[in-house]
Amino acid sequence: MTRFVKAPQGQGITLDRRQLLVTGLAAGVAGMAGAVPAMAQAPSPYTLPALSYAPTALEPHIDAQTMEIHHGKHHQAYVTNLNNALADHGQLQKLSLAELLTKLSELPESVRTAVRNNGGGHANHSMFWSIMGPGAGGAPTGAVAKAIDGSFGGFDAFKKAFNEAGAKQFGSGWVFVTLAPDGKLLIQAKPNQDTPLMEGKPVLMGNDVWEHAYYLKYQNRRADYLAAWWNLVNWQAVNDRLARITKGEVI
Repeated sequence: MTRFVKAPQGQGITLDRRQLLVTGLAAGVAGMAGAVPAMAQAPSPYTLPALSYAPTALEPHIDAQTMEIHHGKHHQAYVTNLNNALADHGQLQKLSLAELLTKLSELPESVRTAVRNNGGGHANHSMFWSIMGPGAGGAPTGAVAKAIDGSFGGFDAFKKAFNEAGAKQFGSGWVFVTLAPDGKLLIQAKPNQDTPLMEGKPVLMGNDVWEHAYYLKYQNRRADYLAAWWNLVNWQAVNDRLARITKGEVI
């Protein structure tokens, strides 16, 4: 919102030269006549989430250089581009990221592709950082473990199906776990920065299979990256997401 600063007014008010200079610099008033608009900054409703761990913390499975570039460059670009795309759409800026993506087909055509690519990238990466951590991995626990057993017959079968879906995703994309209406877990691969949120489905967890997620360390060995990634999954964070989804949140 543009703000205006008015010059001092009223009877009996006098300013010496020094006061006039200070007032003019501070308020941006020229000649003490009229009002001068202050510089307005473009709103930036979407921000890059900070990592809860150091870039080195996921080594040796994901190297620090990949983390720094992936988080600080790639993810930041999605956030910047999303804010720029919505700079002239104040009502859309009030929506949460999930709301934007679930309403994608209703958005103005002029911003729809930018929101799909950059909003999707922002949502996918925000989820991705949050479900990983140092000293994690191992077998799933809690409600997630029960859901995996009920949907896939065990963790090994679940990992196999997940890794196969990630390996078969042609080109850049993601492999996700979402929930069916009956509560069963489903594995779904998506191209580029698409997300199940665009279909109104919640995202329990997912892995990034864009080359920028793994190429510095694994080169073309995507299968090796997919296998190593399980050493980083924070099952408590995944359980927290499942609890929110069970309450009806689309995240």
